[in-house]
Amino acid sequence: MHGLEPVGDADLLVGFGTSDDAGVYRLEGNMALVQTVDFITPVVDDPDQFGQIAAANALSDVYAMGGRPLTALNICCFPGEGIDRSLLAGILRGGAAKVKEAGAALVGGHTVRDPELKYGLSVTGVVDARQVVRNSTAQAGDVLLLTKPVGTGALISAYRNRRVSEATMKDAVGEMTRLNAAACRLMLEHGVHACTDITGFGVLGHTLEMAEGSAMGIRLSSSRIPYYEESLDLIRKGTGTGVTRCNLRLVEGKLRVQGMLPEELLTLLADPQTSGGLLMAVPPESADALLSALLSTGESRAAKIGEVFPAHPSVIEIIP
Repeated sequence: MHGLEPVGDADLLVGFGTSDDAGVYRLEGNMALVQTVDFITPVVDDPDQFGQIAAANALSDVYAMGGRPLTALNICCFPGEGIDRSLLAGILRGGAAKVKEAGAALVGGHTVRDPELKYGLSVTGVVDARQVVRNSTAQAGDVLLLTKPVGTGALISAYRNRRVSEATMKDAVGEMTRLNAAACRLMLEHGVHACTDITGFGVLGHTLEMAEGSAMGIRLSSSRIPYYEESLDLIRKGTGTGVTRCNLRLVEGKLRVQGMLPEELLTLLADPQTSGGLLMAVPPESADALLSALLSTGESRAAKIGEVFPAHPSVIEIIP
């Protein structure tokens, strides 16, 4: 959407001007729609698991805005030959199960023939217009919380070459299939100022979007960011993605590093995520209570990872 100007519509509460996770459009009064679309290529072999991950990944954009999913449409780019139809049915079954878990209704979809298999959802949700959580409204002094570990990009790359342990991949699949519904509910209860989910642009890219949208700086503590231990080892051995390099280029000239930062850790922060966690900017007086609530409701890796500070131009600062 780069190069396009936002539509001048007073009811368009969130468009694409700040690269937010979903669009928000007011219907009437305080009722607004949240709309998003996302689809991905397979990240695991099991079709049911892939369907669940792809669905959770798409639904996450609604949760990142503080919304509640209502309906979903399947987006199916399936090969016309060379793949068993039972596998395709498994993908749809997994996606439908995750939509049901979210309390939404699967209302249809569209299928096209594509030599590269892809699957995802177009999701419509609702949100109170007074409680829309944007990625561009962080305030100086806010504490940053992240709800899921990072490193899935490296793990998925290694999985395709059978170079990652079964235990680590099982752990990652569990996180990728877990909805961000509880985290969304808790962030609304604790009055967060801003939120985004960590997906394709990695921690650095999405943090920069929040910093620039909010006209602030963001300080990240590298030692506090949760990650899959094996992912760091894989990166150290050369496993990575092409997207990782693009993400690093996105933050060139906008990154300040205090002290020594191992190259593999910087790379991990640029690692593209699939169905990642929510990055929340929360008032400092609410941060401990929100973290405690997250930990007690199954977000066992949730952690404070940084803070927001005044800066012009916006910058990402990494400290130990």
